[in-house]
Amino acid sequence: MSLGATQTLGWGGIVRLCLANAAIGGLSALPVNLFNRLMTVELALPALLPGFLVALHYAVQLSRPVWGHRSDAKGGRTPFILGGIAVVGLGLVMTAWAIAYAPSYGIALTVWIVAYALIGFGIGAAGTSFLALLATAAPDERKGAAATIAWLMLIAGAIAASIGTGIALKPYSPDRLMLVVPCVAVACFVAALLGTLGTERRLGAVPAPSQPSLMPALRATWADPAARAFTGFVFLSILAFYLSELVLEPFAGHVHGLTPDASTKLSGGKDGASLVGMIAAGALSTFGIGSLRGWAVTGCIISAVGLVGLGAGLALVPFTVILGLGNGLFVVGAIGSMMRLAAAQEGATGTRMGVFGAAQAVAAGLAGLLATGTLDLARVALPDGAAYSVVFGLEAVLFLAAALVATRILHGRVAQPQLQPGE
Repeated sequence: MSLGATQTLGWGGIVRLCLANAAIGGLSALPVNLFNRLMTVELALPALLPGFLVALHYAVQLSRPVWGHRSDAKGGRTPFILGGIAVVGLGLVMTAWAIAYAPSYGIALTVWIVAYALIGFGIGAAGTSFLALLATAAPDERKGAAATIAWLMLIAGAIAASIGTGIALKPYSPDRLMLVVPCVAVACFVAALLGTLGTERRLGAVPAPSQPSLMPALRATWADPAARAFTGFVFLSILAFYLSELVLEPFAGHVHGLTPDASTKLSGGKDGASLVGMIAAGALSTFGIGSLRGWAVTGCIISAVGLVGLGAGLALVPFTVILGLGNGLFVVGAIGSMMRLAAAQEGATGTRMGVFGAAQAVAAGLAGLLATGTLDLARVALPDGAAYSVVFGLEAVLFLAAALVATRILHGRVAQPQLQPGE
């Protein structure tokens, strides 16, 4: 079946499919929020431990190309989405058990390592397969809006799981933890099942893989200059994105003297501006105003402007809003472009999405070490304001480098014409 003959989904079908991404977001929130808190506060363990476990769950997501290629080869994405979510749920339940009932810290640590590895494998399988399915399910002119919906559903799932779990855990006890976490896992699995049920039957069969074996498929993807350049863009931009996520609130406290509640409100303002940017990029690209990669470039540049302003000591709130707006434009432009580029090669959508996802996972995992390490070293030698300026300057350079790479793709110096439909 040719790509042109493949059926696509309407708006209702896209929103329903994105329930699976909401489920992924809900499950992903617990390791970085709830379990982090329980390990460091209730169990009084070093903060480095949950940091190591989160890094582990990113590291095993280097398996994303494997899952993407398997979903190409098996002719269907749904089993990998649902199977991955089930594996994540198992990892969450194992983690909760070890927090609540493990007889020793040695046993707890062993269980946590296995559990977080399962969480990483499951997120890699489900997330890669979901994006590959969405890439072929969304018509080309709706990919920007589909990326917006997918990202918003991911955030909504994380918020719902965090708030719902927090309410259900009052008052906290180990027994209540072991009741709530499995309920969250089951609820997310049901949401993913509702989102994917019957979807692939409507879309038709997945085209046969262009390369039946993994290594030739990876070599073919890497041999495509556009795919190779876009992988570099994903790595640089996601690294810059997560660096700015990690240092904004400490910066507001150390340099501007904001209290924790005020710095949280500042982050909320940034997130609100990001939401505006996401909606704008999705809507404008849907109506043919600008291109997805154009909005990704614009978002990177605007983000860099916000970071330079913050590092230069200019007004905190306006430049935080500028950073958030740029982040929102970049996220939708990047994800939409990722879906478009992945779907451009028939029979290799999953593999390509896996390669892009692996670059994203490496960048996200590296960001924590780079941000905290750079900041700690800079604060040894410089005043707080200058130290944060160094970090913000590094982030701005990464965003501008990502914009340069994306501009090369946009202008066609490394891309093939068929990789840019509608642009």
